Amino acid sequence: MFFNNTTIDGLFTITLQPIADERGFFVRSFCIKEISSIKGDLRISQVNHSLTREKGSIRGMHFQYPPYAETKIVRCIRGSVFDVAVDLRIKSKTYLKWHGEILSADNMKMMLLPEGFAHGFQTLEENCELLYFHSEFYNKENEGGIRYNDAIVGINWKIPPSNISERDRKHPLITNSFKGIKL
Repeated sequence: MFFNNTTIDGLFTITLQPIADERGFFVRSFCIKEISSIKGDLRISQVNHSLTREKGSIRGMHFQYPPYAETKIVRCIRGSVFDVAVDLRIKSKTYLKWHGEILSADNMKMMLLPEGFAHGFQTLEENCELLYFHSEFYNKENEGGIRYNDAIVGINWKIPPSNISERDRKHPLITNSFKGIKL
């Protein structure tokens, strides 16, 4: 596993190193020993798997407030997606800045998002599957979201959005009353 800094402090991409032969490949998707070098206190509480059928679909932008703020590690295991993280940490130099990466089954990249980030993705082809490793259990009372097309954040999606859930379309826009996440 190779950890790569992004332009946002604490947000990393992870490049996996498959071992391949004529049968296929083997790759390690998670190793607490290796990840502890950048995120020493990480524990995984939950692993989720999603399938998104339609190209251009957006899921997000989701997060959890403290005390259930979570670290996420996201990996695309089928297809390709444009994976996006938005820094909601109120004291961060990159507050409300976003970073996006193409994650695909072919490039075997992952994104590690620390606590205090909103997360979402757009499918770049049909039938995309993602695995999500979460450091906290989902807690409905502490969930939050921001709108995928909020002008203050200004995410440049790769293709025109084609399918967004009603819940995600109704996430609030950021206003002066938005206080970010205090960690």
